[in-house]
Amino acid sequence: MKKLLLILTAFLVFTNVNSQILDPVKWTTKIEQKSEGVFLLTFSGVIEKDWHMYSQFTPDGGPLAMEVVFKNQKGNFNLIGKAKESKTRTAYNDIFEVNETFFEGKAQIQQEIKLTNSKLNKVEVELNYQVCKEVCINQSKKFYFQIPAVKTAVVAPVKKDSIEVIPVTNEKRVDAIKTDSVVPSLGESNVVEAVEKTTLAETVATPSRSIWSIFFIAFLSGFAALLTPCVFPMIPMTVSFFTKQSKTRAKGIRNAVIYGVSIIVIYVLLGIIVTGVFGADALNALSTNVWFNLLFFVLLLVFAASFLGAFEIMLPNSWANKVDNQADKGGIVGILFMALALAIVSFSCTGPIVGTLLVEAASNGGIAPIVGMFGFSLALALPFMLFALFPGWLNSLPKSGGWLNTVKVFLGFLELALAFKFLSNADLVLQLHILEREVFLAIWIAIFGTLALYLFGKITLPHDSPLTHISVGRLGMGLLVLTFTVYLIPGLWGAPLKLISAFPPPMQYSESPMGLGGSGGGNTKTDLPDGAKIGPHGIVVFEDYQSGLAYARKVNKPIMLDFTGYACVNCRKMENNVWSDASVLPILNNEIVLISLYVDDKRELPKAQQFISPTTGSEIETIGDKWTDFMISKYKTNTQPLYVLTDLEGNSLNPEKPTISYVGVKEYYNWLKEGIAKFK
Repeated sequence: MKKLLLILTAFLVFTNVNSQILDPVKWTTKIEQKSEGVFLLTFSGVIEKDWHMYSQFTPDGGPLAMEVVFKNQKGNFNLIGKAKESKTRTAYNDIFEVNETFFEGKAQIQQEIKLTNSKLNKVEVELNYQVCKEVCINQSKKFYFQIPAVKTAVVAPVKKDSIEVIPVTNEKRVDAIKTDSVVPSLGESNVVEAVEKTTLAETVATPSRSIWSIFFIAFLSGFAALLTPCVFPMIPMTVSFFTKQSKTRAKGIRNAVIYGVSIIVIYVLLGIIVTGVFGADALNALSTNVWFNLLFFVLLLVFAASFLGAFEIMLPNSWANKVDNQADKGGIVGILFMALALAIVSFSCTGPIVGTLLVEAASNGGIAPIVGMFGFSLALALPFMLFALFPGWLNSLPKSGGWLNTVKVFLGFLELALAFKFLSNADLVLQLHILEREVFLAIWIAIFGTLALYLFGKITLPHDSPLTHISVGRLGMGLLVLTFTVYLIPGLWGAPLKLISAFPPPMQYSESPMGLGGSGGGNTKTDLPDGAKIGPHGIVVFEDYQSGLAYARKVNKPIMLDFTGYACVNCRKMENNVWSDASVLPILNNEIVLISLYVDDKRELPKAQQFISPTTGSEIETIGDKWTDFMISKYKTNTQPLYVLTDLEGNSLNPEKPTISYVGVKEYYNWLKEGIAKFK
């Protein structure tokens, strides 16, 4: 009887442990032989409704990108290219300020391999990924692909009990049960094939804000290019040519419209070529690469120097001459070459703008370069078509003059400011702390302050005309730039600067996370307890449980455990929207001891501290593993954010609701007050 009770108790405990362990993605796999020694591995995932799983191509600094790790690759097989993905969505994440790429509903990952060891009988693969809804889960799943003996498609469905790890938080997991997957019978293939077909169904991707923003930025850039010395004088000349050379007004309008459409075609083709040569996903991947960010930085510095008058970036004159000869032939082909001649002749002004747009579009990936070139060329072509329709408008155009060079110089300053954004990206990835927030803002203050002086006529550059006075428009623009410069200055003291939040490094990446005055929450680096640091909104936070516990006992305050992640978007939302509330922030600052435990901390534990989890059977190798195992074994869940109020002995202070997750301000506040009252 005692044995029966023990077995029943163990069963209930095991059921309870796993009752809150979420597993929103169900996987099946298969392996196909493509040719001698070459195999295609396919992972097909079905994602639960309202959840989304991040792609390999989500950039650094955002949610955790998927990793496909081949455990026994060395000496056994080579990868053919990078793992390919089915349809994804890309959308701007205003918390991390990146364009995240993710799967919804279904996902498929495919990787080709070529065997180098003919005796290999199985391939071991680990998928590490993050899946989010109101909470986020970092999962690690291990799969075995049995190498087929014949050149036929062999299906290897995932056998859950034998190869899946309990979905806990970390990328370096091993199986809870150390057994190989069973070689399937051929009768199982139909099931997997059915799942495979549904996975291949296209996911309808809704247009993301980033694509629209790229279009509008490109459209405005096209209008800016119109106001440069290389393009603006060509508007009346070109329109007059079409209206005077054509036998009828209708024919002149038609030719001007064809001319405008030709401009659009030329630039859109450039976008298509860039996307085709580099690949949609490759552009996005390159944009997060340190060396390409450094390359973009140098490129934009060159563009800025050109606009400021240091030199002209020009295509060979022979190109323009050859195109002009073709344009003389007349007809639609001649008009097309006239448009090409415009692109070549105006390159010294439009080239830096087009180059900058392509660099920006690359960071979005997908069709962004095509969309960007369409927006730019549409703005460039519209005036030619509109003035052909309404020739009388030509009389209202301002005369060419020194103001055109002012526009060019203005764009040069903008290019210079944007260049440092790419240098900042590289610095953030490498964590060099050279271009921290204060340094970045100081550079921008210097750039825009100098631009204001230029607009007020206090500074002149090589190609400027003599200036006896400034126009009202130039004065207004100068005042606007000066206002923006003054707006940037409080950022040195910790002001959030929401207007430019996507450009400078985050507040935490600075010489003084609380600003130069150390204000905000009343905490400074000099009065912090041992083992503590300044966290969001100036809250004192510990990132080690024992240090936080020792301090809590010293000051006799309850503990709030914050199970979080560096790449957990909903954790940041709670910090930004709930922790910052006027009713909650004083409690976090004064009435509790906050211990933040990062479940995606990849730093390895010392060998002596690594162990096998008695709860999940997983190897605990990293700091993130340790906190994940603590969360699962103690609180029976694997989701973040997760908050727990405890006394000094680790007992929950909220018996009815021991843990709380992604909630609103009122519920969070009431939960805090209830727990603190119980402690007192």
